Amino acid sequence: MKLFKKRRSKFYWYDFTVRGRRYRGSTQETKAGRASKVAGLKLAQVVEGTDPLPKKPSTFAEFAERFLTWITDARLESQTKRYYRNGWRMLNTTAVVNMSVGETTNDHVKRLKFHGSPANTNCALRTLRRMLHKAEEWRLIARAPQVKLMKEHGRSLRLDDEAERKLLAAADGCKWRKRTRNLFRDIVILMRDTGMRNQRELYRMRIENLDRENRLIFVPDSKTAEGRRPVPMSRRVFEILSERCGTKQEGWVFPSTRSASGHIRSIDRLVRRARAKAGLPKELVLYCARHDYGTRILMRTGNLAAVMKTMGHSDVKTAMHYQHPELEIVRAALDYSPDAIARK
Repeated sequence: MKLFKKRRSKFYWYDFTVRGRRYRGSTQETKAGRASKVAGLKLAQVVEGTDPLPKKPSTFAEFAERFLTWITDARLESQTKRYYRNGWRMLNTTAVVNMSVGETTNDHVKRLKFHGSPANTNCALRTLRRMLHKAEEWRLIARAPQVKLMKEHGRSLRLDDEAERKLLAAADGCKWRKRTRNLFRDIVILMRDTGMRNQRELYRMRIENLDRENRLIFVPDSKTAEGRRPVPMSRRVFEILSERCGTKQEGWVFPSTRSASGHIRSIDRLVRRARAKAGLPKELVLYCARHDYGTRILMRTGNLAAVMKTMGHSDVKTAMHYQHPELEIVRAALDYSPDAIARK
């Protein structure tokens, strides 16, 4: 530990480093002996973890280095890690980068502006919220301010029969290899007829989890505990899986030699090309097939509990996000009202 006097200060100052962090400040004492005792007390408090030392608050740019290292080492899903990295990439272009972590308030957060949709903004805000909570957990700030997210509108589009027909027809018109066209077709159909989450469940499907005798697909790992579930196979799902797997008893259903995981991780590039060629809106993504699945099954069975079980939902409110009632049902009900029947 270093004890010294500044040129224009009557007090002694301390300067020491603990666990890679530098502590420097005034003892408020003019006598060397008393200053040494104060500095020693400060050092002891830091070592014990109480750390009451006045220190310069770090900026988000400085704090981000530690946060990104934590993301890399933490036991988080790869999608979550990528989500937070994208969030910091957006934050890094705003004024928050030079803002002090310890002086951030709700007003500062509300003034942040981001380009794109509310979902894009919320990616940055969720990252900022996680950074502030980690700063609180690491005792760099006393309390993390509240970060309010923007209201997001749920997906209103469904990958229905018409969209499927257009996508597959567009894929046939693309200059893809037969293997690529077949992969695209199989994924689109399986998404529509199983309602599985594409990246977490469908792409990770293994042959060992296919019960062909009872026509069931077991999902061993998912986003939630309720996601561990059996999913029934439709006739065309059964035919696709039988053709793909043949007599194999184990392995990935959708293997890939290019991926370190051993299975495909995305067909988003193919979806974008087929969607553009088909003239479909950009908002139509592969996950819209899961919304179509929930809507179709509830309409045809009227059994919300069964829909929730096959989709891996435990909360009714969450399940209803996947429901898009057909306006034709309402129109038909109006057309066949008692007054309309009497007029006929």
